[in-house]
Amino acid sequence: MKQRFHINKALFILTAILLVTMSNAKAEPLLHPTFNTLFKPLLADPTEPRIAVMPWLEKSHLQLDIGSSVDLYQSDSKNFAAGVDFATWSLLNRDENFKFPVDAIDYLFGINASWKQPVNIGALPFDELSGKIRLSHISAHFEDGHYDAATRDWIQGDSPFDIPFTYSREFVNLVVALSSPQHRLYAGYQYLYHSIPDGINPHSFQAGVELSTPGNTYLAADFKLLPIWQPSLDETKGYRGTWNLQAGMRLNSIGLEKVRVACNYFSGMSRHGMYFYRPESYTTVGIMVDL
Repeated sequence: MKQRFHINKALFILTAILLVTMSNAKAEPLLHPTFNTLFKPLLADPTEPRIAVMPWLEKSHLQLDIGSSVDLYQSDSKNFAAGVDFATWSLLNRDENFKFPVDAIDYLFGINASWKQPVNIGALPFDELSGKIRLSHISAHFEDGHYDAATRDWIQGDSPFDIPFTYSREFVNLVVALSSPQHRLYAGYQYLYHSIPDGINPHSFQAGVELSTPGNTYLAADFKLLPIWQPSLDETKGYRGTWNLQAGMRLNSIGLEKVRVACNYFSGMSRHGMYFYRPESYTTVGIMVDL
């Protein structure tokens, strides 16, 4: 409880400093918020803060993501930065009459620090080493799309928990990348130091690659080893590989440099906290906006 109190206090102070700085236009600002972050967001990581609208092709679902990372401070040499992360990722049901009841939604906020430096590693086509460490909180909730109005009750489905149940987690995440102007290779580790429900393995692992291809197109893959929940044990045991493969195109040719269209194939443990116990497999196609 003390850890959570100190984290919440730090986030409150950081937010207050940002608001005071932005409201005092005449004074020299202490911070210089920018969406042009030192460590660029991972393209294929489905839990990265981003803006995206991605309908499922197989089922009547829609992914709606709203969020971003912001650097509040960057050193003059542009080799160190500190910032904040805010994100929501939602699973909506596509209903009649253009209605989208929300089935599940996750909220993320946190603070981060990033760095980069030039490297020379011989034959490998990379000239930069970079990294980002994040301290984050996630909470997840069922919404109106998971409620049966006829029975006036929550839809139990395949959940091993009585619905509604509380889901939250606090974690430290580290990602290190080798990159060039065209490509990036990265690896990451996440340590979960608090969770509800408890009994979740605190360790998870990540790796990925991003490749630029002709015509403003790109290919990206994100792979995670995530713990598997065992209802009979009331805890996690073992890991399952979780893939998100993405092929996309940046719309530079029509003047939309920060917009891209993409197709994703996801297979593995659900990204949504309310479904953290459930394996899923689906394909999405949609639009992403890079702030």
